[in-house]
Amino acid sequence: MEPRGLGDRLGGFVAVVVVVLVSALVVNVSGNLVFPVSHKFNGREGASLSELKAHDHRRHARFLGATQNAVDMVLGGSSTEQTGLYFTKLGIGNPSHDYYLQVDTGSNLFWVSCAECGKGCPDRSELIGGKLTPYDRNSSSTSRVVSCGDNFCTSPSVKDISDCKPDEKCNYHLQYVGKDKTSGYFVKDDVQFQKASGNSTSGSVIFGCGTQQSGSLNDPKVAVSGVIGFDQDNITMLSQLAAAGKVRNKFAHCLDNTKQGGGIWAIGEVVEPKMMHTSPIVPNQTRYNVVVEKIEVGSDAIELPTSGGGDLDETSGSSSDQIIAIFDTGTQLAYLPPKLYEPIVKKILAAEPGLKFQKNEDGEYACFEYSKNVDEKFPIVKFTFKNSASLWVYPHDYLFSHMKEGGWCHGWMKLTGEDPDIILGDMTLSNKLVVYDLENQVLGWADHNCSSSIKVKDDESGSDYSFQYHNLASDASSPRLLMSFVLLVTAAAAMLRMISI
Repeated sequence: MEPRGLGDRLGGFVAVVVVVLVSALVVNVSGNLVFPVSHKFNGREGASLSELKAHDHRRHARFLGATQNAVDMVLGGSSTEQTGLYFTKLGIGNPSHDYYLQVDTGSNLFWVSCAECGKGCPDRSELIGGKLTPYDRNSSSTSRVVSCGDNFCTSPSVKDISDCKPDEKCNYHLQYVGKDKTSGYFVKDDVQFQKASGNSTSGSVIFGCGTQQSGSLNDPKVAVSGVIGFDQDNITMLSQLAAAGKVRNKFAHCLDNTKQGGGIWAIGEVVEPKMMHTSPIVPNQTRYNVVVEKIEVGSDAIELPTSGGGDLDETSGSSSDQIIAIFDTGTQLAYLPPKLYEPIVKKILAAEPGLKFQKNEDGEYACFEYSKNVDEKFPIVKFTFKNSASLWVYPHDYLFSHMKEGGWCHGWMKLTGEDPDIILGDMTLSNKLVVYDLENQVLGWADHNCSSSIKVKDDESGSDYSFQYHNLASDASSPRLLMSFVLLVTAAAAMLRMISI
């Protein structure tokens, strides 16, 4: 495949730090739910590399150091700078009230700050520019408290974070990183969705009613009302809705690698574009992991490190000789173990041996001046995963214009310690439609113009609907850039084999 020129990017750079806020506007597409949403930062220029790396470092401290339990408790959202980057506005209760919630593909728990929390929870957020309203279960006619005897509370994932006792509320205590903690108890209530046809629908979901937040979770500069975990665990909102036949257990995103940012986030079955590459998800993991079979820089293959003698890890379902790549939209850059970082970066920079390196404005990264077209000189980095699925990372993806005019820094970062896993963040996943098919346990992707559209199948009507890229910044009072969030309502309960909880 030939490198794509910078002109193919529709101008500008990727929105590396992507924080999504759902607008109240609903696009009229019958049988589907479509929300325009916005970015916190204005493209790559919205944050320095030091800020991006600091964000990634705190996030990785949770899941790279975690044990192989059913649920990595250290995973999850705690603030803009420390966890996942997507935010949505979701209606909860009856009558419904809207709450700003962080969507995190690296955690399982869905929780929202509750009215009884008082000063222990944030009441305003500079991130959204306004007041945060707590969830009041007593004002909802469909709310009920989940007891310790409920099947949900006895599931392994909940037992890991609960000290439940008979005849009491099912509680939870979750420690994130540093001083970030959340605690409360579980309730069950309706989550409201407005179908694009104009009809409304709802699904009953169990979630945490937060009664105490600490650290950045209670910091008005970065706090929101809660978190929606989006990993593979069966206690997630997605899993619960899928088990009830409300949605397909599939989702996808397409991040636009241009200065205007934006893109599409969808729940449902994408039918167009077709997935050109698919690879099985490593079993028995809550993260989205795939096995790396080959890495090439240009025409040169990189030797993959091996260790452990090739024994099969029954917990992870992978061999100790296998290199694992984690697909993580909550990570901004791309992280390589030292044995891969050195040869990959060396071969990339060898394409232009006369480069003169200097520190960038943060004084942390070795950058260089270069006035030519980077796609014409620097090599493509190609990852090949199990099932011969290839993912191309182009020079304009991994090189950041982050100094004075004509200056570039690369976004490949070196992991510390002995962890052999690769972390592929937004830098490598943008300008691609990436599909997370939990029903068939595969990841799929295809290069795609994320400022265009995709087609998603609605099982209820049997029709395919086209969803356009959205950028509603011109309609908003703030300069935030926008992305579309799409939810497919489906009647395909018979197709779903998720565990009912």
